[in-house]
Formats: sequence, C-alpha cells, structure tokens
Amino acid sequence: MATVEMVMPKMGESIIEGTILTWLKSEGDSIEQDESVLEVATDKVDTEVPSSHAGVLKKILVNEGDVVAVGAPIAIIEVKGEVEENEQIPEVSITEPKETEEKEEILAVAPAQTSTIMGSAAKVSNTNDDRFYSPLVQSIAKEENISKEELSTVPGTGKDGRVTKNDILSYLKNRKASVQQTDQLISGTPAPSISAGDEIIEMDRMRKMISERMLESKRISPHVTSFVEADVTNIVLWRNKVKDEYKKKEGEPITFTPFFVHALAKAIQDFPMINISVDGTKIIKKKDINIGIAVALPSGNLIVPVIKKANELNLVGLSKKINDLANRARNNKLGADDLSGGTYTLSNVGSFGNVMGTPIIVQPQVAIMAVGAITKKPAVIETPTGDVIAIRHKMFLSHSYDHRVVDGSLGGMFVKRVAEYLESFDIETKL
Repeated sequence: MATVEMVMPKMGESIIEGTILTWLKSEGDSIEQDESVLEVATDKVDTEVPSSHAGVLKKILVNEGDVVAVGAPIAIIEVKGEVEENEQIPEVSITEPKETEEKEEILAVAPAQTSTIMGSAAKVSNTNDDRFYSPLVQSIAKEENISKEELSTVPGTGKDGRVTKNDILSYLKNRKASVQQTDQLISGTPAPSISAGDEIIEMDRMRKMISERMLESKRISPHVTSFVEADVTNIVLWRNKVKDEYKKKEGEPITFTPFFVHALAKAIQDFPMINISVDGTKIIKKKDINIGIAVALPSGNLIVPVIKKANELNLVGLSKKINDLANRARNNKLGADDLSGGTYTLSNVGSFGNVMGTPIIVQPQVAIMAVGAITKKPAVIETPTGDVIAIRHKMFLSHSYDHRVVDGSLGGMFVKRVAEYLESFDIETKL
C-alpha cells in the first residue's frame, strides 16, 4: 500500500485559502476517486471537494473550521499499488480554469510552492509573534495602517490562533466603533441605541461577504453612472411571437436576459477597454468576454454566475446557459468555476419592478450595467410622412464604471451602443 497527500485545491480566481466546513468522510472510510470528501467555504462559494484518488481515508490533517491555504495538505489517502514519487495530484473539477490563453502577464506558482512561500514569508517579524498571516490579512493590515505590534494583539480564531480575514475585519469594526463612540462623546452626538421590541438579526455568512465586497468596491473604485433609455419594442414583439414555440421546442422559457447579454457582448467587442481590470498601476485587457449575471436567491441574497465567452453564443445558446446557471444558483448547485473569471456584469433590476438603478462594480472588473423594467410609453416616432405619437416599449440602462480608468466619454458611448443594438433587433429573426 502507498499513501498520497490530498491537498486544498484552487477554487477560483484570486482564492488563496478556504475554510473547512464539514468532513463528509471519516478516517478509515473507503472512498472512490472524484467522490466528495469534504465541504469547503471560500469568499465566493461553498463547494464539495472530491477525492483525488480512490482508496482509504487514512488520516484527516485539518479540522472543521480551520482556514487552509491553497496547496496545503488536508488528508492522507492510502491507495493500492505504488505511486510515482513525482506524480502530480490531479486537478479537481472545481479548479479555476487556466489562463494561458488570455493575453495577460501572470506569475504561475505551483500549489505546493505557494504553500511553502506563504508559510515562510507570512510571519510577522516580531520575536513575540510567530503566527502565520495570510497575504490577504497582511494587505488589509497595511491598508488600515495596522502596525506589526498591533497586528500581534488581534485575537485569532483560525488554526493555532491564526488571524483570519473575518478576525481582522471584526477587529477593525470594533476599533472604528470605539473611535466613533469617542468622537460622539466629544461632539455630544448620541450613539445608536436598541429599543424594547427591536429585533436583532445576525447576518448570515453570504450577507457578510456581500457587505464586505460592496464596501471594498466603493472604497477602491470611484463610481460614475451614465443612463440611456432604449426602445425595445421589436424585442418585446418578437419574444411574444415566438415564446410558446420556443418553450415547446426547447423545453424551457426564453426571457429578456439573453437579449441584454447578446447586446452587451457585441458592444464590448466594439469597446474592448470596458473589458479590463486594474492591478495597481497596470491595466489588464481581457481577451475573453465573460459576462456575469446577478441572480436573486430564495434567501434574498444575490449571487453572480458567469457566462464564459458570451460573444461566441447565439440567442438560443445564451438562453440555455442563463437558464441553467439561474436554476443551479437557486438550488445551491453552482461550483466555484461557475462564479469565477467574470469580466463584466449585468444586473436586471427590472425583475424587481425597478425602472433603473445604480449598481456597484464587481471587483476587479471596472463596469456593470443595470437594466430596468420594460414599460409602455408614448413616444414620438419619425415616419416618411411626418412625426407621430405611438405606444412603445422602453427601458432604462444604467452603466456604472470605474472613473480611474473609464472616462465619461467611453462609459457614455458604451451604454449608448448597447441601446443601439437592442433597438436595432430584427423582428424577422428566425429561431
């Protein structure tokens, strides 16, 4: 019998660690290759991790609740036969797609090397504090001007007292609250109070993550929003004409979202500098057009699955992909790969009856569009015999963009181009 190490897999773009939620198998259990062994939580998704080999779960190396770096060993599997000394542990299905086809400059480090580098370089150089600090924790500490000495006082709930992201964010929240209370005492402003009968509701984990990400995005990106009203009468009439035939043929409905994504993908091809991200003072121009769509969950939270290479899909292909992602999102069946790699995001606030909104950018993207409810309005129409007033189907497009790298001219022209593609939809289009 031989043994192999099962390691924490890479579970999406920019994910460097995960939290062990639940071990689905116990020591001594037989497991098949690709059989789910444990459940892991990241900042993006909760997902089950399959076994890299078939055999017996010999030893569990990390406990539930531990935060583990990508590439670090999490279990020992006893397998039949011999294992080559330099055999690579296969990537699991939730591994982030390789970026070799993208026109980006990246530094590639093997998972095991990453773990070694993090372990050796992420300790604070304080003789009284030899705890491990992840790059994320160190980055937050640097942004908030937390000294090494102060960082060493932050209580850690991770393994061996490690400070997790939630630990340092909680510490910052309490520190800021303390400063605010002091300021209120000085200024005479009363602190918020809780009255009898008020209900206190603890945020769930996803709501906490959404809160953190929204605050982070507003801190990073100076948001500017441009608005355009689009006449989508042709789209409404065409959909009404074919929706019954489409459902009978494809077995599922066709919504308006595929039309919006199709127009967005075409406009991004016209204005590729919308399809970028920012890394310090560098602009990364993305090759692929990967459009995220915000989906409302039964809990009321939002999640953003991604349509990869949306520009390569027609209306039917987009409709099927969107329906699949939305259904799996609502049933908690999305994997990490479904949520990673987005380069632009669409939010359909019209589904809530809103006519427009000012969406917050999904980092590290630089723009996001909200589409409002489609409403009937009287409008002036130019005809060969003069202007007439007619009832048209109209909607507002709201384009929020990062003013560090997207100027008003580009942001405005882009949303106008999307509207033009929607308005020019050919009502004679065949399924």
